[in-house]
Amino acid sequence: MKSRRRSRRQAPKAALESSLSDLPRIQPRLSLFSQEDCHRIHRASLNILHHTGVQVFCPEAKALLQKAGAFIQDDLVKLSPSLVEWALAAAPNAFNLHVRGSEEVAIRLDGRSCYFGPGSDTFRYLDPRSGQRRNFKLADIADCARLCDALPEINFVMSMGVPRDVPDGRYFWHQYATLLRNSSKPIVVVCDSLADMEAITAMAAAVAGGMDRLAQFPNILLYSEPTTPLQHSPAATEKLLFCAQHRIPITHSPAPMIGGTAPITLAGAVALGNAELLSSLVMHQLKNAGAPFLYGHGVHHLDMKTMISVYGAPEFQLARVMAAEMARFYHLPVWGYTGHTDSKVVDGQAAADAQFSVMTALLAKTNLNHDVGYLEAGLATSPEMILLTNELITMTRRFVAGVRLDDEALALDVIHAVGPGGEFLSHDHTMAHWREYWQPQFFDRQRLESWQEDGAKDINGRLRDQVIALMDEHRVESLSPTIDSEIDKILFS
Repeated sequence: MKSRRRSRRQAPKAALESSLSDLPRIQPRLSLFSQEDCHRIHRASLNILHHTGVQVFCPEAKALLQKAGAFIQDDLVKLSPSLVEWALAAAPNAFNLHVRGSEEVAIRLDGRSCYFGPGSDTFRYLDPRSGQRRNFKLADIADCARLCDALPEINFVMSMGVPRDVPDGRYFWHQYATLLRNSSKPIVVVCDSLADMEAITAMAAAVAGGMDRLAQFPNILLYSEPTTPLQHSPAATEKLLFCAQHRIPITHSPAPMIGGTAPITLAGAVALGNAELLSSLVMHQLKNAGAPFLYGHGVHHLDMKTMISVYGAPEFQLARVMAAEMARFYHLPVWGYTGHTDSKVVDGQAAADAQFSVMTALLAKTNLNHDVGYLEAGLATSPEMILLTNELITMTRRFVAGVRLDDEALALDVIHAVGPGGEFLSHDHTMAHWREYWQPQFFDRQRLESWQEDGAKDINGRLRDQVIALMDEHRVESLSPTIDSEIDKILFS
């Protein structure tokens, strides 16, 4: 595999991370696989693609594969290892996502940095104003987009919910237009058909200044999926090829269900998902070599007691680490999952699930992490869960930043100067470094009496108040009337 250059992150950082980033530090690490372990999964996936094969139902994709020398019998396609290796070498190891309508880089997907954002298309909305669970409306997506736009650790937006007050056939279009109008951050989109993707791309191009500028400074990334096990539907493959043609970033991420649509073992499920991902990459690069592609799979496990696909599980987090390890092996940036729970409300279980996933993402370095705010294993979205996860990310970033062991940090001169029985509170060394410690925004550290004097409000109450305030008060720069009119023409054509 050829060597490829990686770019250094320049996106905005939280104040604490910025204050620590240039200092030499010893950082905690999370690793799972040796190089030989990665080779073993890679060989297993190549074996699946070469001997079992995948079904491809898109005529254009089959023509590309046939021209490249793949074995094709009806809809069954078998890929040689050399074709897979070619695709891996052709794919870029890094690409950027940009601020809306700008050349400014918002996200550098270079395999090093971790970014976070919400999920897509949940059916139920936990309304912070009423406390009620109900169907999504388009105004709720606007509220959530402004909330995400205001939060420093939420780096991109997704649709979060399915609005029930717009035409069913075009709700993906309305989701995207609403996100564009209520956030300047990059947008990860989900849609059903090629027609959906064409309409969304037309809106994105209107904001970017044309298709060429959209390809050069993309503000958009498509999240789509093959069908596990080992199938590529016409609609999903058409979107895959469209993105390759126009150099629109994409993650074509399979979602093997352990024990359902994938083997019951983690290794088998990951080998299967990796094979599906690699076959997608081959078609993508055959259409346009060098087009941006984000590695990743969503291996979930099926709880055999409830028959529900669960998020709050150690096995799910192990699968995330395995994906990160394989992405590094392939020198590709990786898609991830964070800030989600199987709980139905924002409670202790939700916080534990979110913290587990945030810690895993930052230690394993999964690069673009979605699903922040998911409740009910992805059936509902909670704005308070988004805000809570933002707090957890800031806290965990400080942990992952590690410690210094230089002379200034060891502070021997300070210890000698203060001596036995002295105090460090008034020392210049303390004044110089106390701001390096993480300070919570919503977690409370007061003693009982002070907390009671301040109203005895628990974390849920503080989160709810802040969510509503940000939704009501945060403002995003409006699109120009010309662009806004062009978006309306696309929506209502």
